[in-house]
Amino acid sequence: MPKLPTIVFSKRFQAKQGTLAVFMAENGELPNSLQDVEGYERVAEAVDIATFKGAAGSHVSVVAPGGGLDRIVVLGIGKPDEADEEAWLKVGGKLLISAEKSSDVTVVTDLSDGVLLNAGQLAAIAAGARLRAYDFDNYKTRKKANNNNDEGNGDISKITFVTEDESAAKKAWKSMDGIADGIMFARDLVNEPANILGPIEFAERAAGLEKLGCKITILDEKKLKSEKMGALLGVAQGSSRPARVAIMEWHGGKEKQKPVAFVGKGVVFDTGGISIKPAGGMEDMKGDMGGAAAVCGVMHALAARKAKVNAVGIVGLVENMPDGNAQRPGDIVTSRSGQTIEIINTDAEGRLVLADLLDYCEQKFKPQFMVNLATLTGAVIIALGKTHAGLFSNDDELANRLFKAGEDTKELLWRLPLHKDYDKLIDSKFADMKNTGGRNAGSITAAQFLQRFVKDTPWAHLDVAGMAMASTKTDYSKGWASGFGVRLLNRLVANDYE
Repeated sequence: MPKLPTIVFSKRFQAKQGTLAVFMAENGELPNSLQDVEGYERVAEAVDIATFKGAAGSHVSVVAPGGGLDRIVVLGIGKPDEADEEAWLKVGGKLLISAEKSSDVTVVTDLSDGVLLNAGQLAAIAAGARLRAYDFDNYKTRKKANNNNDEGNGDISKITFVTEDESAAKKAWKSMDGIADGIMFARDLVNEPANILGPIEFAERAAGLEKLGCKITILDEKKLKSEKMGALLGVAQGSSRPARVAIMEWHGGKEKQKPVAFVGKGVVFDTGGISIKPAGGMEDMKGDMGGAAAVCGVMHALAARKAKVNAVGIVGLVENMPDGNAQRPGDIVTSRSGQTIEIINTDAEGRLVLADLLDYCEQKFKPQFMVNLATLTGAVIIALGKTHAGLFSNDDELANRLFKAGEDTKELLWRLPLHKDYDKLIDSKFADMKNTGGRNAGSITAAQFLQRFVKDTPWAHLDVAGMAMASTKTDYSKGWASGFGVRLLNRLVANDYE
């Protein structure tokens, strides 16, 4: 991965080399502070020639303007009073792209009418730049000789934001930096190939959160058997790599406060098992642990920013392989809750992992709520595409809070129904239920299945199959592994549980 730029906030303006970046609001003017900079006239002329209006996402660049600078870039920010967190993240991504190969970038943060961007806005811009700089190239022995502008670049070593409110900006950045690191942690996990990141290795990476103050517990195969996690272990039995469950606890709230709980599906590679998947695109199944990656990422974010909440993250880590010991269609397994499950399709495995985890989490931690995340069904992509994740919940208040957090962060959710009439699709002749109801309402029946393993706790299931892996490119993400869910769940906590 390329070295990420260092973020600095300073009252002193010392732009003598590299790129100087300034912001211009829509239908605004160049900031007054630029007038004393050598090359101002050329920039003003370029803005006029380009009929630049400051629309969000646009920019004008003047190369070698003088005074030792490589370039001066004017970034359009649209209407600042209408911009949300994601809009500022996009500005940060555009900042990184427009700076091209400069090693240093200095950012002037005042606008033409004397308005100063506030600390939160600057922190989001800085996070957007770092997130755009992220590129998983760990296994490339030959790096690109030239970086394409559209891909951003890893050449920028430092970005300095010039702001009068230096201390507030540093404080805001300390929190946002932890969130950005959580997103990149999740991206790393999803991007890693499965031969490098098996259940044991994933658990070890989760255990690294101990350095941020999290309490870590790893359940090995022996412990999982003693916990009677028969559904989870049934998925893992076809792999030579043993299952693990990683439990991450953050204690930032009052001692007796019930924790909030996040549960993640961590299938490190999914062949489909005996119900094997088609070969085309199977390489993407290294990302079938996107839900677990998001849980690790949000636990990192909460711990890094010292969130005033008690939280627990639980991830079930297995590999779904088709060897001679793999479970078969027609097998019946007993879950931790004691309910029996007929295996109809071994490729409907993630819900088996989550079933045991939800039962364990509710019984052991008695949380305020449980939110599970999983790349669970292709059906949710058919329904919602790659714009929204599917939201299912047994609690309207929790669902509404999640929806609001999604609107705030633009990690969008859309609520889909849970209804007893769907239960008949997963009723089994030979067991308490079967693990799939077929093609019709595939995402809904998966959620109905999970709901059977939750008793009285407010619970939500997020089907993130279209969002966590093979994601679309944005201004602050180069795509594939997005880290979806980290900002969403962090905002849920910040909005309603701290």
